[in-house]
Amino acid sequence: MKNKVLLLPKSKHILETVGYQIKLARLRRNISAQLLADRVGISRATVWQIEKGEESVSIGAYLKCLESLGLAESFLNIAKDDPVGRMYQDAGLKSARKSSK
Repeated sequence: MKNKVLLLPKSKHILETVGYQIKLARLRRNISAQLLADRVGISRATVWQIEKGEESVSIGAYLKCLESLGLAESFLNIAKDDPVGRMYQDAGLKSARKSSK
């Protein structure tokens, strides 16, 4: 049995927004949910889950949808600008926990 990922409301809203933006991109291109599903190799139901921002869908499925819509490059902008991390780095402070390598 899979562990269900529980998101905070703010994070859930972000994922819902991403899903909605994927849906809009699909509709702008006049691509049906079934055609996108076929291109990505997932079910139509999974496309609908992505478009609703379901947290149970793998991030890889979200990325494959973006890739199929020609938007995968936008994925590279995630955490690209990290002002808080840069402040820590510039101040020479150590974070409370070290990240695993």
